[in-house]
Amino acid sequence: MSAARQELLQLLAKKSFRLGEFKLSSGRTSDYYVDCRTTTLDARGAQLTGQVFLEEIQNRGWKPAAVGGLTMGADPIVVAVAVTSGKISGFLVRKAEKQHGTGRRIEGFCDKGARVVIVDDVCTTGASTVQAIEVAREFGFQIVGVMCLVERQEANGRPAVDKAAAPAPFVSIFTAEDVRKEHIV
Repeated sequence: MSAARQELLQLLAKKSFRLGEFKLSSGRTSDYYVDCRTTTLDARGAQLTGQVFLEEIQNRGWKPAAVGGLTMGADPIVVAVAVTSGKISGFLVRKAEKQHGTGRRIEGFCDKGARVVIVDDVCTTGASTVQAIEVAREFGFQIVGVMCLVERQEANGRPAVDKAAAPAPFVSIFTAEDVRKEHIV
């Protein structure tokens, strides 16, 4: 594991991981919660997030023109990767069509046919990631990869994302178990 990846894991464990009883967006309850935004919106966390995502994108040879995902979880990741790379643009997927102006669901980079990577902060059921994939494809983007910062490894999230992303691969930077183990240490 690279030094940046290890430091990011430590920050997630310290800033984003909480034990207790939590209601998830899926409606289920869990004995832990991972709020990645407390890490991805932290100054050092944003630097590390951009570096780690960019390294993974480069190692996989995806060569995207842009990264993007469903707003709110993807927003800080998109900006971190764009700023760190200095050449990969960003786009955000709205949860619903804008009711004024252009009425678009894609904001930012919008070159149809472009190679893109879909990003998300946490994947539980995969619903947010799948929604971003569907909207990006409908728009005309070519999805070359899908990434999340933390995969909870439950509720059929990976199978749902794998199916929606195919043939593009789905990669998680960390699992919730990785973060939990680091939290305990």
